Amino acid sequence: MRGVYLVTDRDLCCNRSLLDVVLQAVQSGTAYVQLREKDLSTHDFVEEAIAVKKLLLPFHVPLIINDRIDVALACGADGVHIGQNDMPYETARRLMGDRAMIGLSVETWADVEASQNLDVDYIGVSPVFPTPTKADTKEAWGLEGLQKIKSFSRHPLVAIGGINAFNARTVVQAGADCLAVVSAVCSADDPAAAVINLNDIINSALREK
Repeated sequence: MRGVYLVTDRDLCCNRSLLDVVLQAVQSGTAYVQLREKDLSTHDFVEEAIAVKKLLLPFHVPLIINDRIDVALACGADGVHIGQNDMPYETARRLMGDRAMIGLSVETWADVEASQNLDVDYIGVSPVFPTPTKADTKEAWGLEGLQKIKSFSRHPLVAIGGINAFNARTVVQAGADCLAVVSAVCSADDPAAAVINLNDIINSALREK
């Protein structure tokens, strides 16, 4: 895994449609899109997920659904992202199948250790920095925490939480394989330019490692 991992938030899209922001992002090189909806009804979430999946197909960008296995199955998503309080990984894998991408958030060192025994496709280090978009999580890992996880874990790391163009380089240097961003793209004046800039930073930081 490598690149920009967009996590959607319709409330941060600055009066633009979520589909428009996603389209601009994938046209500019976003590698993964996670559709996160905490307040939509199941009906509306499925309808939106189907629309996003259709939009992503020509770009070969995987659609990952946050939390909701039922929505992921209903729309034919490429994977799901689950937290520590969501459906257990083993159950999610049985329902989603061997080919599905499954990511798991880790919020404590015990979570990191437990993930070693799971065949998840990546772990989400959450949050790296304090952020209002991840208000229900525990204390931020910081760069030292990210480095510690990198030196221990066998899984690719997707870093999320307070990541933007100003700190992206240090997060990659600390061990992140992918940068998950929310407001850095959804709220950007130009989402396309924001993705291009983040990809440039990621690639530059990787070359220096």
